[in-house]
Amino acid sequence: MAARSEGAELVAGRSERASLAVRIGKGVLRFCIRKPLGAVGAFIIVVMATIAIAEPLVTFHDELLWHLKDRLTGPSGIYWLGTDDYGRDLWARMVAGAQISLVVGFGAVGFGSVSGGLLGVVSAFYGGRVDAIIQRLMDALMSIPTLILALAIMAALGQSLGNVILAIGIVQIPRANRVVRSQAFSVKESEYALAARSIGAGDIRIMLQHILPQCVAPWLIIASAGLGTAIIAEASLSFLGLGVPPPAPSWGGMLSGRARDYYAIAPWLAIWPGLAISLTVYGFNLFGDALRDVLDPRLRGT
Repeated sequence: MAARSEGAELVAGRSERASLAVRIGKGVLRFCIRKPLGAVGAFIIVVMATIAIAEPLVTFHDELLWHLKDRLTGPSGIYWLGTDDYGRDLWARMVAGAQISLVVGFGAVGFGSVSGGLLGVVSAFYGGRVDAIIQRLMDALMSIPTLILALAIMAALGQSLGNVILAIGIVQIPRANRVVRSQAFSVKESEYALAARSIGAGDIRIMLQHILPQCVAPWLIIASAGLGTAIIAEASLSFLGLGVPPPAPSWGGMLSGRARDYYAIAPWLAIWPGLAISLTVYGFNLFGDALRDVLDPRLRGT
C-alpha cells in the first residue's frame, strides 16, 4: 500500500510539473503573439546572456592574452571580430564584456530597485515624519544628475566591480521608491490590510505579506526599465576611466583609451563595442515596454 501511495504521489507530481510547463509555454507564446517587439527584446537578452554564460564554449582565445604579431588584424576565421592594438582577440573581449555588463546591470538594478521598493513601502505605510524624511532624501538624490552622482560615488569609493554596482544601484533607488510608494499608498487602506491589522498582525507582517506583494507588478516594470539605463551608466563610467578597472574588458572601456587613436585604420574597434551596447540596451527597452503593457492594468487592452 505504501509503495502504491508513493507511486501515485510521484505520478501526481509529474503531472503537476507537466501542467505547469504547458501553462508557461502557453503564456510565453501568448506574450510573443501580443507583443512581438517585446519578444524580439527578450530574444536579444537571452542570446546575450547565453553567450556570456557559455564563454568557455564560444571563445577560442584568452581575452587578456596579447598577440603582438597580430595587432589590428581585421575580422577573419582566426579572429572573428579582429584584434585590438595589443593583438587581443576582440570576440573574446566582447563576450567577457557581456558578462560584466549583465552582472553590473542585474546587480545594480537588483540592489537599487529592492532598496528603493522597501523604502517606498515603509514610507507609505508609516507616513508622517517617516515619509517626509525618506522623501526628502529621495529628492536630494534625484536633484543630482544621474551620471554626476555615479561619478562622485566612484571617485569616493574607488574602481572595482562591486563599487560600480553600488554606485549605479544608488542612482536607481529614487525611481523605484517613488513608483512603489505610490502603489503602497493605495494598498495599505485595502480591506485585507485593515483586516490583518484588526486581528493583531504586526507592521512588518502587514508590509511583507499584504502590501509588498501588491507592489510586485510596478516593481518589475521599473526594474526592467532600469536595466538598459544601468548598462549605459556602466559603459559611461568605464569610458571615462571610473568604471571596472583594466584590464577587465568592459564595453565602455574598449571605446576609450588608446583604441581611439586607431579608429581610422581599424574601425571595428569602435563598431563592435558600440553595436553591443546599443543592441543590448535596445533589447532591454523593448522587453521592458512590453512587460509594462502586460502588467499595467490600464494598458492590458492595448
